[in-house]
Amino acid sequence: MRLPMRSLGILLTSALALTACSSGGDDDAATTAGAASCAPSSGPVTLNYTTWIPGIENVVKVWNDANPNIQVKVQTGPNGNGGTYQNFFNQLKAGNAPDLGHIEYDALPSFRVQDGLENLAGCSEVTAAKDQFVDWTWGQVTFGEENSVYGIPQDAGPMALFYRKDLFEKNNIAIPTTWDEYAAAAEKVKAAGGYITNFSQSDINQFAGLAWQAGGRWFSNDGSKWTVNLADENTTKVANYWQGLLDKKLVSSVPPWTTEWDNAYNTSKAWTWVSAVWGANSIISGAPDTSGKWAVAPMPQWTAGGTVAGNWGGSATAVFKGSKHPYEAAKFALWLNTNEEALTLLNKEAQLYPATKAGASLPALKQGVDFYGGQAIYDVFAQASGQVAADFVWGPTMTSTYTSASDGFKGAVSGNGTLLDALKKAQTSTVETLKSQSIPVAE
Repeated sequence: MRLPMRSLGILLTSALALTACSSGGDDDAATTAGAASCAPSSGPVTLNYTTWIPGIENVVKVWNDANPNIQVKVQTGPNGNGGTYQNFFNQLKAGNAPDLGHIEYDALPSFRVQDGLENLAGCSEVTAAKDQFVDWTWGQVTFGEENSVYGIPQDAGPMALFYRKDLFEKNNIAIPTTWDEYAAAAEKVKAAGGYITNFSQSDINQFAGLAWQAGGRWFSNDGSKWTVNLADENTTKVANYWQGLLDKKLVSSVPPWTTEWDNAYNTSKAWTWVSAVWGANSIISGAPDTSGKWAVAPMPQWTAGGTVAGNWGGSATAVFKGSKHPYEAAKFALWLNTNEEALTLLNKEAQLYPATKAGASLPALKQGVDFYGGQAIYDVFAQASGQVAADFVWGPTMTSTYTSASDGFKGAVSGNGTLLDALKKAQTSTVETLKSQSIPVAE
């Protein structure tokens, strides 16, 4: 991974060089600059872990039953942007943050620049686990820096094309393999009385995944300043493409995650969805009347014959600065995100798609899915996960960036401005936000 953030630590208010050790204890201690002390605690330990993963209590119980001296107490709450992230920041400021927290990849930089995360590079078990994870997910928690690990990758959101196989076959429309073919198919779908998809007017994360696939790179850092470019050449290409579909009324623009959105897919008004692996369950729950009629194919490509995928979502288990038990916290986080039993339960309880390479081979992910006509759909996502570029960097104020872009996208959908206008305004707003927080920005 070669992320342009090798010296992000310069931006932090402190970088501690503490003694670290392997699982052998203090006698095996080794020093890693900027890393937390990874010495085991003496005596029994209770860790506090905050997350919003459904059914997480059942997963943690397996750990607690097997590890009486390292018990994990779970607190659940709303999703990150729904309140949990703000709670984390408040707790860090007050000095009472939990030992571990669930943080999405796009939010990690926000905590990093606030010096809120322990660097786990001093834990030999953590650094030794690097090769167990899909390359790009490891890049998300290390920022491409040497001797830096700011979380353990948990899940990923590789993207693919969900499509109504029955409708495409009935209308003799070929499954698009390129974005040009997708636009051509949209014309035929419209003629057949439907929309090829729904363009999300508020969930900018999907658009970020589309830009990621196309080579858009929104943020970079040279070790002293951030560069923001939400309208770079490749992102502009993506914005103009979707603007063209909107202008021709070839896509619908129903607000996502609403009953109206579900109905569009359940009543055959929307024929495809370019989405992440977790989208499989969204369609199952939102469009139950279409069971057996869907299939999954790779994302359309910008270049014929290409093999590039985007990512939408994914998260890590991080250890917060100030934890008195970073060794035990790291040990639990590794188990949670690499142990086969834990990964199987996480998939069963919350449909999380593992960030580990071996996770793609879990028995539960190799089976055919009845709703998708018996297709082993996760094979498509396993391939896509290995096709996600590792050099996409998130900025440190993504919540603000998303809000600004979302407001502009809503306007563009209603004919007030364009998607590209919205991105340019979001860029200006993002730069102003960075400056207001005294985060250095390149002019």
